[in-house]
Amino acid sequence: MTSFGKGLIEAAHQAVAIAGGDADSETYRLHAPSQIDIKAIRKALDLTQTQFASRFGFPIGTLRDLEQGRAQPDSSTRAYLLVISREPALVQRVLESA
Repeated sequence: MTSFGKGLIEAAHQAVAIAGGDADSETYRLHAPSQIDIKAIRKALDLTQTQFASRFGFPIGTLRDLEQGRAQPDSSTRAYLLVISREPALVQRVLESA
């Protein structure tokens, strides 16, 4: 097997360990996507701007600025939006129980 192939296998093993919570968090870094379409996420959830902002804790003005490109989300906001896009019900349950 080539060194490239071995590297891919090792990377897959590391990814499984990270996803399973078995990896040492000091040995890796997770990255938020560089761009995320908040309007597409909101529309996929079939929510109005007001509903989305209220449900997920965004000031309505911030949401509008993000959707209209007047502001760009920072990395933590992009990560939060990614979680919302993948697990909206989970995020809502967590926020409701806080």
